[in-house]
Amino acid sequence: MRDDKPFGGPTPPGAVFYYSRDRAGKHPQAHLANYTGLFQADAYEGYGKLYEGGRASGPILEAACWVHVRRPFFVMADLAENARRKAQGKKPAAISPLALEAVRRIDELFEIERAINGQSPERRRAVRQELSAPLVANLEAWMREQRAKLSRGNDVAKAMDYMLKRWTAFTRFLDDGRICLSNNAAERGVRGIALGRKSWLFCGSDRGGERAAVMYSLIVTAKMNDIDPQAWLADVLARIAEHPVQKLDELLPWNWRQLNVRNRHAA
Repeated sequence: MRDDKPFGGPTPPGAVFYYSRDRAGKHPQAHLANYTGLFQADAYEGYGKLYEGGRASGPILEAACWVHVRRPFFVMADLAENARRKAQGKKPAAISPLALEAVRRIDELFEIERAINGQSPERRRAVRQELSAPLVANLEAWMREQRAKLSRGNDVAKAMDYMLKRWTAFTRFLDDGRICLSNNAAERGVRGIALGRKSWLFCGSDRGGERAAVMYSLIVTAKMNDIDPQAWLADVLARIAEHPVQKLDELLPWNWRQLNVRNRHAA
């Protein structure tokens, strides 16, 4: 998934889906064998080897997702959910003061991000260095102090360990304005699959899975460019046979709208 809108980049957004029969790490390693640069994702175990040094194609720099690290803390500090449970006559869950404090500190960073969304990478980095970096430093110091008091099996300790073990990846956004605080763009892209699996469950075959991945790539990319996927695909399929092969890029979602505007003006 690529989306440069948060830092005002000129490159159009797009999504590419790949199919694999299982969740083995060899699949993302094969998909990204020739990739180098920033890579923002959750802590899925299969990505681990991508960040190792000595890759022939060059390094991949991990940028961790703050939404994923916030989630376990939030579960242990969900005051609203406890209020609902109490109203329904159910026993409320225990609220962790440490988890509540962690959520408060993380939310301060997201508040800063909302104010600089869409601004240039240089501006975003400058604001982060001034406002976010001190908060991140204080968060680390506080978290390490509190973690030392907790047992290994404590749920808050596990949430802290998840973050502290990947601290470099979590703080990389401070030095690069292109990096987002979360990989929510990718999460939104796969939402249709997550919901759809409840209805259609299976692709039928490996070939069906590969075809589904192609269709997801086309549909999600159209949506990311604010284009109705059905209208775009119907128009492209109707005209592609007679469209000059050297101008196929005109039918890409981010060029298609401009092409239609030119054709209407010409008519």
